Amino acid sequence: MLPAFVVGLREGLEAALIVGIVAVFLRKNGNSAAIRWVLAGVSIAVVVCLGFGIALRQLERNLPIRQQEGLETIVALVAVAFVTYMVVWMRKNGRNLSASIEAETGAALAAGSVSALVTMAFLAVFREGFETSVFLVAVFQDSADPQATGIGAVLGIGTAILAGFAIYRGGIEINLARFFRVTGVVLVLVAAGLVASAAHTAHAAGWVHIGQSQALDLEWLVRPGSVVSALFTGVLGIQPRPTVAETLGWTLYAAPTLVYLLWPCKSHMGAISRRPAAGHAPPSN
Repeated sequence: MLPAFVVGLREGLEAALIVGIVAVFLRKNGNSAAIRWVLAGVSIAVVVCLGFGIALRQLERNLPIRQQEGLETIVALVAVAFVTYMVVWMRKNGRNLSASIEAETGAALAAGSVSALVTMAFLAVFREGFETSVFLVAVFQDSADPQATGIGAVLGIGTAILAGFAIYRGGIEINLARFFRVTGVVLVLVAAGLVASAAHTAHAAGWVHIGQSQALDLEWLVRPGSVVSALFTGVLGIQPRPTVAETLGWTLYAAPTLVYLLWPCKSHMGAISRRPAAGHAPPSN
């Protein structure tokens, strides 16, 4: 449940912040009526991403076993690529996020076209939604309890929507730098588990044959049904008897990515709140 919750919360809040920045910018510039077109673009993006996730899940279920393993490998690696891109992009561009979104909104308004505004909102949310769809499909594939995973995803996305609205209305204040760093650490660890899972499914698909000997015996720690097992296997993707390929994949991904994510740098996102009375766009994050 936790991985799906964090994915839904993190990606959902990013999308909510984008929509909130656009809405504040439009209101500040006397174009509040255009917000409905932004919401139209957002709605289209949500429907498309939801449809894509459902279609991908159904495709995986209807394939022969070996092809299922191959598709699971591809989906897991794509999800890992998205997490890596997210970490790198947010570290490099987070400081200019608000200004960039406002510039795109201003360009859409200058074009004088409703379709330009709808397209801008669609693309802004579609990127987050597409990443969420792929990542959640990968998490579902790696989950021993799909029902709990689904509940976690819904709770995460629902919390993100409420938090985004509260931020926009000025009801809460969030230190985005700390929030994205903490959730980033969790997602990197989940992604490392997906790398290990991809090493396993790639072998089952007949793609990888090296490194299949047992590397560690963690049955004394990762006991099925225990809380520790739920943490290590359900969240971190660590199996009781990981192979050499799984262990190397997990370690070689998690270690450098965590170092990059946590390496000290100039703060580019601070506390953010939406104060209607202030009459200005949200600060750069």
